[in-house]
Amino acid sequence: MLILIAGPYRSGTGDDPAKMAANLKVLEAPSYSLFKAGHTPMIGEWVALPVFDAAGGGPIGGELYDEVFHPVAHRLLALCDGVLRLPGASKGADNDVRIANERGIPVWYDLKDVPGVAA
Repeated sequence: MLILIAGPYRSGTGDDPAKMAANLKVLEAPSYSLFKAGHTPMIGEWVALPVFDAAGGGPIGGELYDEVFHPVAHRLLALCDGVLRLPGASKGADNDVRIANERGIPVWYDLKDVPGVAA
């Protein structure tokens, strides 16, 4: 399955790039376990960051940021077979879960609940 890993990226960082990078590492942490289980992990920022940079970048939370970041996750959800929602406050991740629920896409809140992942 293609599984979107959703959780805090920008939330709670005050737009500090170091804190955002640390949040991305947390999002990436379960990716190998998903891969070992035969799934393909996906994180919206893996797609959004290069698109944002290719478009010229700019301020976090600016018009271009808003044009790219959340819409990327929404487009990915059209392709994903599931969502792994990691802990932490995140409007974007909560919106990903809402969209997944509307589309009938499974949402897991614990890595061990994803089919095929060893406990």
